[in-house]
Amino acid sequence: MLEISNNWLLVLVVILGLSALVQILYYLVVFSRLAFYKDKPTPQNAQLPPVSVIIAARNEYKNLEKNLKFFLEQDYPKFEVIVVNDCSWDDSQKLLEYYQEQYPHLKVCQLIEQEKYPTGKKFALTIGIKAAAYEQLFFTDADCVPAGNQWLQLMQSQFSGSTEIVLGYSPYQKQNSLLNLFIRYESAFTAMAYFSAAIGKHAFMGVGRNLAYTKSLFFNQKGFASHQHILSGDDDLFVNKAATANNVAIQLDPQSFIYTEPKKSFDAWQRQKSRHVSTGKFYKSKDKLFLGGYYASLFLFFALFIFTLFTSFDYRIILGIFALRFLVQTVVLYGVYKRLKTMSLIWFTPLLDILFLFYIYVFGSIGLVRKHNKNW
Repeated sequence: MLEISNNWLLVLVVILGLSALVQILYYLVVFSRLAFYKDKPTPQNAQLPPVSVIIAARNEYKNLEKNLKFFLEQDYPKFEVIVVNDCSWDDSQKLLEYYQEQYPHLKVCQLIEQEKYPTGKKFALTIGIKAAAYEQLFFTDADCVPAGNQWLQLMQSQFSGSTEIVLGYSPYQKQNSLLNLFIRYESAFTAMAYFSAAIGKHAFMGVGRNLAYTKSLFFNQKGFASHQHILSGDDDLFVNKAATANNVAIQLDPQSFIYTEPKKSFDAWQRQKSRHVSTGKFYKSKDKLFLGGYYASLFLFFALFIFTLFTSFDYRIILGIFALRFLVQTVVLYGVYKRLKTMSLIWFTPLLDILFLFYIYVFGSIGLVRKHNKNW
């Protein structure tokens, strides 16, 4: 039992209660938007406009061989698929040329490595966008596969009125490991945050594995120029800059999901995510405050819960605060996970919450100081 004065102990318990209250408000006011979201009727377009799908790939022969056909065979009247082969040294180009013989709507842009002028994913995507023949652009990656052949039609259906950006969901494929469990949890949490914000007219990010926006918007925003020097951010930083209260729509139909193959080793996943987390410091101030408030209150909640539980304070009050927050969280997460088709995560919520703290604070710090590969 930890010895601490009654006055200080009471202060700590009050702070614990306030941090729990902040967490509860995030779930009830913000995240509940996704949990209880009612789909709007899908607009029925009399004539579907031609669209462009863009994939930037480097040394992705195996993934292109396995997944590309699912994008080429979408049930859509007229579309093109543009693959930007970014300086690959495997046999990707031969494979793409073979596919071009079978699929005339496949367009290939091959980039050649130049030591004085290194490329990168943002440059590759810019080349793909410039090569696109159509106004509406749909983005994904080579290691992704759509849930079905209606993906393109469902995503396109959300372009109506003033909409210039459509946010989709890209869950990771399920595997039997603790790492995979957390990867799927982190993906679902990220989706809960950005979908809930978008529903509340404050969209702050999207995920490039399942994202669409117009060609005009890209050039009006001067492309990736404002964050060209940052390795990541072709998706979230662009949306963070370009999104307004009225130009963003979301698509939550399960047939619009794009599934992604997860990293299988901790080191590979850590390198990937430390890059992604480090882009958060470039978000708008209000978005950093929104995310930072959640992370800070989550840290205080668990730190003070564990600490005060081993003091002389009435443990029933401590457990009551924990139970109230857990109950509200579980109700909201049930609705979120049901919509995102990830219900198996709900049984591991407390464990995953704690792991999430390490992910944010430890790997986020690594991402701020580590020097990443300058290209991909």
